[in-house]
Amino acid sequence: MSTPFPFTAVVGQDDLRLALLLNAVSPAVGGVLVRGEKGTAKSTAVRALSALLPEVDVVSGCRFSCDPDSPDPGCPDGPHEPGAFASRPARMVELPVGASEDRLVGALDIERALAEGVKAFEPGLLADAHRGILYVDEVNLLHDHLVDLLLDAAAMGASYVEREGVSVRHAARFLLVGTMNPEEGELRPQLLDRFGLTVEVAASREPDQRVEVVRRRLAYDDDPAGFAARWADEEAAVRARIVAARELLPSVRLGDGALRQIAATCAAFEVDGMRADIVMARTATALAAWAGRTEVLAEDVRQAALLALPHRRRRNPFDAPGLDEDKLDETLEEFGGSDGQDGNGDGDGDDDPDPGPGGGPGGQPEPDDAPEGDGDAAARPEAGEGGEPQPSGGAGEQSPARAAEPFRTKVLSVPGLGEGAAGRRSRARTEHGRTIGARRPRGALTKLHLAATVQAAAPHQRARGRSGPGLVVRRDDLRQASREGREGNLVLFVVDASGSMAARQRMGAVKGAVLSLLLDAYQRRDKVGLVTFRGSAADVALPPTSSVDAAAVRLESLPTGGRTPLAAGLLKAHEVLRVERLRDPARRALVVVVTDGRATGGPEPVALAGRAARLFAAEGTASVVVDCESGPVRLGLAGQLAGELGGTAVTLDELRADSIAALVKDVQGSRRAA
Repeated sequence: MSTPFPFTAVVGQDDLRLALLLNAVSPAVGGVLVRGEKGTAKSTAVRALSALLPEVDVVSGCRFSCDPDSPDPGCPDGPHEPGAFASRPARMVELPVGASEDRLVGALDIERALAEGVKAFEPGLLADAHRGILYVDEVNLLHDHLVDLLLDAAAMGASYVEREGVSVRHAARFLLVGTMNPEEGELRPQLLDRFGLTVEVAASREPDQRVEVVRRRLAYDDDPAGFAARWADEEAAVRARIVAARELLPSVRLGDGALRQIAATCAAFEVDGMRADIVMARTATALAAWAGRTEVLAEDVRQAALLALPHRRRRNPFDAPGLDEDKLDETLEEFGGSDGQDGNGDGDGDDDPDPGPGGGPGGQPEPDDAPEGDGDAAARPEAGEGGEPQPSGGAGEQSPARAAEPFRTKVLSVPGLGEGAAGRRSRARTEHGRTIGARRPRGALTKLHLAATVQAAAPHQRARGRSGPGLVVRRDDLRQASREGREGNLVLFVVDASGSMAARQRMGAVKGAVLSLLLDAYQRRDKVGLVTFRGSAADVALPPTSSVDAAAVRLESLPTGGRTPLAAGLLKAHEVLRVERLRDPARRALVVVVTDGRATGGPEPVALAGRAARLFAAEGTASVVVDCESGPVRLGLAGQLAGELGGTAVTLDELRADSIAALVKDVQGSRRAA
């Protein structure tokens, strides 16, 4: 077994280490989510935590780690005889992102269950993690159905395995710790709320601290055992402090004053539900015990808020995580004294809160308003008489326009039946969904089709010598259920940022529409990509990713101006799709072209754009053109482009209304006609 990196040897990352230690003191806090860029010791710190946890007593021979003082009466290995127990280190169980459902919850032998009525059960990772740590690296990339199982187990403290009327239940109470890189996408709100605390980590910008990080890492890599031995005293001291804090925890008093501060803080930041209040109360109590106190102070409430609230105040994926610390301090001060509102404070929280650094999330200054008018006028100075267009960063470039308020859209789906990653957009064959048929299993059986299995076994009962009431089932009789659900797609936005789109009001509306579609893509678990074209070329502003946050940031800072290289934009998008098919061949694409349809620059720009568009039609790629043309005179070029793509066109106004439902039918109809 490899020697883990010592927890006390981690340089910096004070919030991360504190959040993990508070969960070690009080597992009721509910776990921690660690968000941050790659290479910031997230996984190292989490793996090091398990070595600090006290040993646990378990029933001897129990595969489900039952507590000998209060064994689970429904344990599949029970009933347990009193007295037989053993001690072992607390486990840290890692859940791989690509794990199967059976690996997580356990597997039931369907053949023996049907033929013999025997519940032959092999425990999964949830059973291994009972009374320990369940660690999920890159938790934001976990498949939706595994997230659902985690939510159920975390809510009920138990895992249920159901297979066609045969069920097994076992206790599954664990400390849920997850790490994630926000660049790869956000978590579903339901799972986000299950993490008690969250911390943001980033690499230090201080040269001396970075030098120390490298020095310690190299020393550990050269001699892991020797390096760990040098930190053994520090590790033992922290381990002893955890034990002492656990023993002190039941004696810590959470007074009415501190409770009022907690309730007022959660109300001030408008967090949903009551879980935040409960987590803050448990965290503040753990902070007091960690400090060796029996009274919760205002400083504990403040620190608890900084750890428990940032991930709960986000209303949509475009909200920046974090808290306004000035507002937090004002709330704590207002409700911190014995003269608090309603006269119910008892003075427990009189202590002045620690002064915070102040300042909420910063925002970029509002760009100056530009004169309204036809965006084409802004493009004309860039091009000379038959000369080459100016570079896209030339004098014709305008500062980025602020996006209009996002709005709700209806689904744009890819026609046909796919087999891509689970999601919520287009129809697909999946492991979860409604049953549409049966087939022979390829590999391990995961979803039994009972009727088809019985039908396959029934003709052979006499030949198999059946004599009793039980059905004689062989492995060849088993049938896998074929199911239809929904998949996530790759939504590739191809956005025109040329001079013809540069009128500020128009570009603001365009960005608002794209942000609305990005929000829809987030909710439907899609990957997104962003290609922009302007001046003389097209750029991949964002390669395909699961992070709609990153796409929103790139879109917000998108400058405009110059000619309209429509063909270059389409060809760049075609290349992005070609590469992505090699990486993820099962994920189907939906191309959303946002343009007024004009093509300028170079010889025969319109004909070249048409040829580029027909590449998508020839490959059957689903597409929608969002027509941004405005004004009393309209050329209808976006509609012509949609025809070349084999898709359909919709105006910005139509994107807001119920006409999207008709749009989906048009997309599907045009594909069938093609």
